[in-house]
Amino acid sequence: MRVLIMGNSGSGKSWRARQLAGQHQLRHLDLDTIYWVPGSVAVARPAYEVLADLYAFVRGHDDWVVEGCYGDLIEAALPFCTQLVFINPGKDACMANNALRPWEPHKYASKEEQDSMLPYLMEWVSQYDARDDTCSYAFHRRVYDGFQGAKREDAPPSGDGS
Repeated sequence: MRVLIMGNSGSGKSWRARQLAGQHQLRHLDLDTIYWVPGSVAVARPAYEVLADLYAFVRGHDDWVVEGCYGDLIEAALPFCTQLVFINPGKDACMANNALRPWEPHKYASKEEQDSMLPYLMEWVSQYDARDDTCSYAFHRRVYDGFQGAKREDAPPSGDGS
């Protein structure tokens, strides 16, 4: 089983990925962990390094779940997956989940540092339908609609904090 999960920040991708990984003994990759410079806030790594890490992960494990909002990275991993999941609960659910997000020590040195970024994150999430970047609804929709393999679009339980 090789599952790709995409959606807006706060959509429940991490929650769903952890659930699948636990149920099926899958290796789990949160794309944030390879996209951003470790120990830095909102500093992206060079694209070639990110892609190299992504390809090493999907080629290096028989069974996995990869999740993130980076549609271009999801698209790059499509040839390796057995299922694509698009979690699309709507902007309001994503905003509510982000407001409840627990501290993510793999992303931030402290809960205070994470909380200091929340206004920026909320603004970014609120623009999901209007943005035209690779993390936008339009990009995710194009990737999902164009994928010819097994796929599903759904929403997680609300209030899970992912």
